[in-house]
Amino acid sequence: MENPLRLTSLNHISIVCRSIDKSLGFYQNVLGFFPIRRPGSLNFPGAWLFNYGIGIHLLQSDHPKAIPDVKVINPKDNHISFQCESMGMVEKKLKETEIKYVKSKVVEDGISVNQLFFHDPDGLMIEICDCNNLPVVPLLRQLPIKYCPRLN
Repeated sequence: MENPLRLTSLNHISIVCRSIDKSLGFYQNVLGFFPIRRPGSLNFPGAWLFNYGIGIHLLQSDHPKAIPDVKVINPKDNHISFQCESMGMVEKKLKETEIKYVKSKVVEDGISVNQLFFHDPDGLMIEICDCNNLPVVPLLRQLPIKYCPRLN
């Protein structure tokens, strides 16, 4: 399989927040991320977190009231997903912290994957799953896919 950009891994995701403090609490206390040093040369409010081999960069919105208030939990929305050791423990933690969630299940060839979906404080969808038993099966490409940006 081709790797035209020679990528090695996912480094981080950035999330624009209404409140850095509220988001910091959520990502630390609910998802288990820990704060890491952020370069002092960044001249805007934010925080960096790390765990599970990935970083999360929280960015304070210049217009926090403009961030839409998402109420409906839709598993088909944009989301980030984490695998877990125990779906029961995750569900217990979400109930204890009074985080609303939606349960879902995917069944494929006798393999069952359980999913829980919920929002972070700014409406970003989070999925927790026991996906580690779902095999990753590459599809064979029939035709090469080329990306050619237009040069104007």
